[in-house]
Amino acid sequence: MSVGEAVESEPQRRSPRRAIFGVVVLAVVALLFGVPLETLVWSGNDWPLGVQLGLTAAVVLVALSFPVLMFRGHGGHSDAASRVADTLLGVVWVLFTWSVIGQIAALLLRLTPLDDPLRSRLVTAGVLLISVVLLLWGHFEAMRVARVRRVDVTIPRLGAGLDGLRVVLITDTHYGPIDRTRWSRGVTQVINSLDPDIVAHTGDIADGQVQQRLSMAAPLADVRARHARVYVTGNHEYFSGALGWVEHMTSLGWDALHNRHLVVTRGGDSLIVAGVDDRTAAGSGLPGHHADHEAALAGADPSLPVLLLAHQPHQIDGAVAHGIDLQLSGHTHGGQMWPFHYLVRLDQPVLQGLSRHSERTQLYTSRGTGFWGPPFRIFAPSEITLLTLRAAQPAS
Repeated sequence: MSVGEAVESEPQRRSPRRAIFGVVVLAVVALLFGVPLETLVWSGNDWPLGVQLGLTAAVVLVALSFPVLMFRGHGGHSDAASRVADTLLGVVWVLFTWSVIGQIAALLLRLTPLDDPLRSRLVTAGVLLISVVLLLWGHFEAMRVARVRRVDVTIPRLGAGLDGLRVVLITDTHYGPIDRTRWSRGVTQVINSLDPDIVAHTGDIADGQVQQRLSMAAPLADVRARHARVYVTGNHEYFSGALGWVEHMTSLGWDALHNRHLVVTRGGDSLIVAGVDDRTAAGSGLPGHHADHEAALAGADPSLPVLLLAHQPHQIDGAVAHGIDLQLSGHTHGGQMWPFHYLVRLDQPVLQGLSRHSERTQLYTSRGTGFWGPPFRIFAPSEITLLTLRAAQPAS
């Protein structure tokens, strides 16, 4: 979904693909840094030549350093390099976005009496002001403990004894190069305050091996749920030692639903809670790791409603084919940084929220509890989701 994810998987590719990938990366970097450079430095600003040359040299140096830092950070697992590269990616993405908008504004300003350099300098000032405000606000949004999003979901096949069942969904915590141990404790406190019956984590728990992220994951052991704490792998587990994370979550008292299910019973009625591996698991090379709905539902009573955990909304087709009542997913981050939302929608059927995909099957897609990579969230707030399951009311 991002430059960083592509970087992480690239060392496994063969030389011709690596060469093509390198050309694509350089082209993307040139575009991301080149458009802001043109808008803010050159264009019609008429800055002194020394200023133009100095700023251009600085931008070129940073641009050349960026892929090196990204490879060293996400390919070489250097937290220090990752922090710099990820922050730089967020900053340049915002500057690129608003520089493009600024160029459009400059064209419109040509219809006014304003001339250069005033016209271009007004655009430059606007781009810089908006970018700084959005980056400061976006960083605050990324680093704070997510707000609670409350959603009622009616499941017609749900028994009356399970009406009002409280399911708390967290996903995409992405414990990573920035130490968020305090943040993780805050998330646990919020979860416990919601008095959940079931707590579900739908993957992308961390970027890094278990030993690197022990302190950030530790508060998950304190999560309380009346009936079940369940977890499935996301795509990032397969960059970060999936087997280690599955085992560690089990040691913290969570049920790792590795293509399997359990049954929750209350008031004489039962609910199947199942989970499947992420859709990228089949390419990981780990034996037995792939999304397998049939294995997940093996032995389950077909008359019972099914709550399925699957990391990506893209996996909804499998849920529909197997008669799932409600799938819980994450992965999209709600786009995380506008306008990346539109690129996410090219890969996923849903960006966020509750959606229906067949007469029986619904999907809830979380915007994510943490963030990946750039420590910014812009027009895509994080969430801890409280889903209250409702039985269908009898016809009057």
